[in-house]
Amino acid sequence: MPIRLVLADDHPLILDGLENLLSTEKDFEVLARCTDGVETLKAVSEHQPDVLVLDIRMPEKSGLEVVREIHKEKLPTRIVVLTGVLDEGDLLEAIRLGVQGIVLKEMAPQMLLKCIRKVHAGEQWIELRSAKQALEKMLRREAGALEVAGVLTPQEVKIVRMVANGLRNKEIASELYISEGTVKVHLHNIYEKLHIDNRLALLRYAQEKGLV
Repeated sequence: MPIRLVLADDHPLILDGLENLLSTEKDFEVLARCTDGVETLKAVSEHQPDVLVLDIRMPEKSGLEVVREIHKEKLPTRIVVLTGVLDEGDLLEAIRLGVQGIVLKEMAPQMLLKCIRKVHAGEQWIELRSAKQALEKMLRREAGALEVAGVLTPQEVKIVRMVANGLRNKEIASELYISEGTVKVHLHNIYEKLHIDNRLALLRYAQEKGLV
């Protein structure tokens, strides 16, 4: 039995290249090719392929929205994400949603073939460089969040995030429905707890702990 595939990418040239690559392999069968997220979901629902090769950047519905729908509907199709650019947030979200394979378009075509076969066999294939960076960032955030939670109150953490994102006291007060005076009191308490004395130091702290 060949590995039954649906291909999804918004660039026809890439779809052509993928189909040409995969059609030369005797153990692959391309059932459908799609250029947007809605079309992709329809094809996966209709054909229930073994593997979906999916680009993250798709019109109508993004690749991650497609993954969420497949996950929600509990469809048996395994997913390989093939993308040119994958930031840490997208990568972590894809892993959390159960994506089994992630390959960058810059990699050799043989790597994609290997990835599809591994994923079809029930294994996971994630491009190590991107995964390592994203997982390190996630671990820093989780460790930082635990450390911060042991020092600051939830309200104070909100204020730290807002300061780090460039909001002034008046804007913070408006967002939290409190007075500017209360914001200043909170900031004074935050500075004392963290042993710092200005907004720049607070920004650095927020960055170090993965709060922004």
